[in-house]
Amino acid sequence: MPKVVHVITRLDLGGAQHNTLYTWSHLDAARYDVLLVAGVGGPLEDRAIDVRARDEKRRLRWLPSLVREVSPGHDFLALLQLWNLFLAEKPDVVHTHSSKAGILGRLAAKLAGVPVIVHTYHGFGFNDYQPHLVKRLYVALERLCCRFTHAIVFVSKANEDYARRHGLGDPARYHLIRSGVALAGYPARVENKGRRKAELGFGLHKPLVLSIGNLKPQKNPADFIAMAQRVSARLPETEFLFVGDGPLRQRLEFQVIAHGLSNRVKLPGWRHDTAELLALADVFVMTSLWEGLPRALVEALKSGVPAVCYAADGVVDVLQDGVNGFVVAPRDVNALSERVCALLQDDSLRREMGRRAAASIGPEFDIDVMVRAQERLYDALLRREP
Repeated sequence: MPKVVHVITRLDLGGAQHNTLYTWSHLDAARYDVLLVAGVGGPLEDRAIDVRARDEKRRLRWLPSLVREVSPGHDFLALLQLWNLFLAEKPDVVHTHSSKAGILGRLAAKLAGVPVIVHTYHGFGFNDYQPHLVKRLYVALERLCCRFTHAIVFVSKANEDYARRHGLGDPARYHLIRSGVALAGYPARVENKGRRKAELGFGLHKPLVLSIGNLKPQKNPADFIAMAQRVSARLPETEFLFVGDGPLRQRLEFQVIAHGLSNRVKLPGWRHDTAELLALADVFVMTSLWEGLPRALVEALKSGVPAVCYAADGVVDVLQDGVNGFVVAPRDVNALSERVCALLQDDSLRREMGRRAAASIGPEFDIDVMVRAQERLYDALLRREP
């Protein structure tokens, strides 16, 4: 039975973490011996522990030295510990996720002589907004690791194109496997939407604009607040909700107060009822500057909610301007606000785009389809098929 080891930096709240956790917990245990290795401290740790408690075949290993921040001491120790782990476990496949685990995990797998090394780019550790020298360093490390990566998996075509432009590996080793969502859960059933909105503190008949994501620079949530200010000036009945948490929270709270939006904008942190919230929303907005394939956007579209987003990487894989929503240039808050207002002021346009949005998300985005695609990839690599 092939042994597959998944390695991820931390089990934080995010698409890469959710999908890695789901893959580890749903790979066919009759066909694979599976182990998950992760750093400590992530919010999804409890979920991994619960899976391990229910199914002893799903092995789990914490690695405290595997931290998100650049830390030469921790990073070197993590490399040695991963190397030692792979020597002891003798896996047939090592599959890495996220930037730090992707570099250290692949280096350790190469040193340990692991037969098959796979890496999924759920996004990149480098981006066009970094200082040039910092980006060059990260690109050089990725190029090095891609030289001995047998399969390079992307969640979006845009990310695949970005990797090709930066010379990451041999394109013959590229594979597109979408970041999966449990499509059967969308749209969520809400018996009385008006009553549910009132229970959540929203106006019974007021339009609701929603975003979901980490409050960190990549997601650029400050532009969501700036958009809310512009839209509320024209459509004062509109209410806004940004579900998520992160290091920018306090700054956003000050921004909300400074713009006089305390009665219109809610920042509730993370919630477990996002599917239901999407069913209540009129428009979904995403202001990310770079993305792999944003799960929240896929969930919104499948829920029949038209979206207005910045044209960031994987966003343009699923959002077609003027078809199932609108795409605007990054940081163009005025254009973002105009498109949101256009949807809120035209019920027929919003309904038609919502219908197209739901139809645009096909089975390739289903999370179980994602797992089966990874299994086929492992099997082909172990048989040394192209």
